[in-house]
Amino acid sequence: MRHPASLCAVAVSGGADSLLTLLLLQEAGVPTHAVHGRFLPPNAAGRLREERLAAVCAARGIALTVLDLTETFARTVIQPFVRDYAAGRTPNPCATCNPAMKWGVLWGKARALGAATFATGHYARVHDGMLLRGADPSKDQSYFLALVPQEHLRHTLFPLGGRTKAWVHAELARRGITPPEERESQDICFVPGSYHDLMAAHGVPGTPGPIVLADGTPVGRHQGLWRLTIGQRRGLGIAYREPLFVIAKDPATNTVIVGPKAATLAWGCRTQPANVLAPPETWPQELLVQTSFRQKPQPARVTVAADQTLTIRFQTPGPRPTPGQLAAVYHGDRVLAGAIIHAPLEAA
Repeated sequence: MRHPASLCAVAVSGGADSLLTLLLLQEAGVPTHAVHGRFLPPNAAGRLREERLAAVCAARGIALTVLDLTETFARTVIQPFVRDYAAGRTPNPCATCNPAMKWGVLWGKARALGAATFATGHYARVHDGMLLRGADPSKDQSYFLALVPQEHLRHTLFPLGGRTKAWVHAELARRGITPPEERESQDICFVPGSYHDLMAAHGVPGTPGPIVLADGTPVGRHQGLWRLTIGQRRGLGIAYREPLFVIAKDPATNTVIVGPKAATLAWGCRTQPANVLAPPETWPQELLVQTSFRQKPQPARVTVAADQTLTIRFQTPGPRPTPGQLAAVYHGDRVLAGAIIHAPLEAA
């Protein structure tokens, strides 16, 4: 582990990963300052978590700064999520929160405290500013970090990048420490229940509209674009001669397009402007592209346009990329770029 000569700010949520990251750096002799961003309005559980985190830091002689970022988080992450969902896209708020909040607002506040480096408990690695997959494939989080700008990655430490979750729990137990937050973090921290509840709380009704086949044949009605996702089969309320899946959503006409299983495949996708982490002229022709956290990367060729948008062409048709989700471009373990998906490619 490289030891920075000056102060390192460690983003701590109260969970096991960030807490052990803090302890490992302090024990290695790195001057540390714990920084906790309060992203959601505090409830009883949140206040207790912060009190326990403060107690652990005090016992170790580590300074802790708690920053109330609830308004910024709502404006920067939650409200765009709601708008995107209402418009028929399927956003990935974790991927956008990392550059906007953790490496944006939180890292900016940490630098104001005098920090020269920034550490988190993510299972990923960084080398000379290049983002790499974590050593444990079952916990690798590089996909969610693909939008973090390289100038921030150059000042980042990931002490857990070469470790496993089991090792983290064992190391905390060996120190006799119980993390303030014992539960695993949820996929989306601000959606404790259903998306329906979140959308209703923000005053977004489900506007009914038609469900049609690709040729325009009506086969049913939906109760709101945001209630359905690309690839969905169950809950469509359609009686048809074969199973139908959601293959597209048209916000302009409030229409959901469905088709058979074969129609759920696509030849790739186009993206919004990318966060490019390595010069495209150095990229090999054959790359791997991951278009969903739970999907395996697919062999593809990637073209970078002058406006930094990507055109991704799979070698063979793969699961249809979902607009609003993240596409991460890999060569081996290296992340070359990350971008939000704009639309799938229907032909090679």
